[in-house]
Amino acid sequence: MTKPPGLLISAPSSGTGKTTVMLGLLRALADEGLTVQPFKSGPDYIDPAFHRAAAGRASFNLDSWAMGEPLLNAISAQAEGADIVVAEGSMGLFDGVAKPGELGHGTSAETALRMGWPVVLVLDVGGQAQSAAATALGFRMYNPDLPFAGVILNRCASPRHERLTRLGMERAGLPVLGVLPRRGDLTLPERHLGLIQAVEHPDLESAITRYAAFLREHVDLEAIKRAASSAPYGPSSAALPQPPAQRIALAQDAAFSFTYPHLLEGWRVAGAEVLPFSPLANEAPAKDVDIVWLPGGYPELHAGKLAAAETFLAGLRKHAETKPVHGECGGYMALGEGLIDKEGMRHKMAGLLGLVTSYEKRKFNLGYRKAELLAPMPGLTAGTALRGHEFHYSSIVDQPDAPLARVFDAEGAEGPQTGSVRGNVTGTFFHLIAEASA
Repeated sequence: MTKPPGLLISAPSSGTGKTTVMLGLLRALADEGLTVQPFKSGPDYIDPAFHRAAAGRASFNLDSWAMGEPLLNAISAQAEGADIVVAEGSMGLFDGVAKPGELGHGTSAETALRMGWPVVLVLDVGGQAQSAAATALGFRMYNPDLPFAGVILNRCASPRHERLTRLGMERAGLPVLGVLPRRGDLTLPERHLGLIQAVEHPDLESAITRYAAFLREHVDLEAIKRAASSAPYGPSSAALPQPPAQRIALAQDAAFSFTYPHLLEGWRVAGAEVLPFSPLANEAPAKDVDIVWLPGGYPELHAGKLAAAETFLAGLRKHAETKPVHGECGGYMALGEGLIDKEGMRHKMAGLLGLVTSYEKRKFNLGYRKAELLAPMPGLTAGTALRGHEFHYSSIVDQPDAPLARVFDAEGAEGPQTGSVRGNVTGTFFHLIAEASA
């Protein structure tokens, strides 16, 4: 059995417009009556929510560094029933880590090659014309085994600019699948971790509708559909990740929303009940749940409101007396003793861990993480090897509790951000992607 035909939208670097192309293409194809399956290559936990809004179908991450082959197969099988797959790459096409993980270096090119998806390269041609072909040809030839569909030329300034740029592509033998004129009104709002969250966009549906109209006008959708291809399904003896408990209270709002979709899907498929609640709305987790899970997000932007959410905090503390609570990144920060915002004001958090973090004293933390658990965390025993990803600007002021894990970067260097454990409460700055053997 083969997967639906697919394509991977990539670029030479971030900031070239590939997310706008991705969202417009998803909606334009869906508007034609196609069932479109989106994916995201790499560890981005913001884009899949935008994909879902555009395609009307859940998007999932595929990560060749963090995920073993059985899990990649199980996630790619989520495309069953779709007419076409459209995946979005991360950063530049060949950007990844120096040392491979379970399968590779975490590049979008690895995802495309493994899945058999031809690459559509989105090129920002501003400030150049025929020279853009040299860039595109370099990407085409860097790995000759990589299937290549063609290019979409973005931010084209004029008909003359388009004509000259097309001449270069013709000389290089590269198909031009579309030419997008320069438009300043089609950008997505951003903040310090990249795009704002889909739930925060003031009018996401209207924006996606505009993207789709823009793509239909300037991109050859029929050529894109003809270029789509795919590799056969691989064997999948492993299921999606298992839930940490049967009844899970999951914080879900503008402060806590960064959870990888394949984890939630695995929990639901296994029969777990996921019960969302909103700390920002001062909601307590349900009293009869087995575990409370606080995902990452932006607590640093809502610290005052969280500190005043007495019903939420009291419910969290009551649960932690007898049952597990786990927090990732932003959720970890909220479980701590205090959070210092960008103005230097300290806000009292749940106090279930001694952690104190500061968004005033910013330190950029980004990259894959390997972890070896020194203590159990929900659903996982001590000694379990994990793969995850870390992305935040907050720094640790105090971390007095016992370490949860030994944590290493992708190069194998051990880091100081070990996570914490105190009683029934655990937390990490890295976002869990998979067990190392999954």
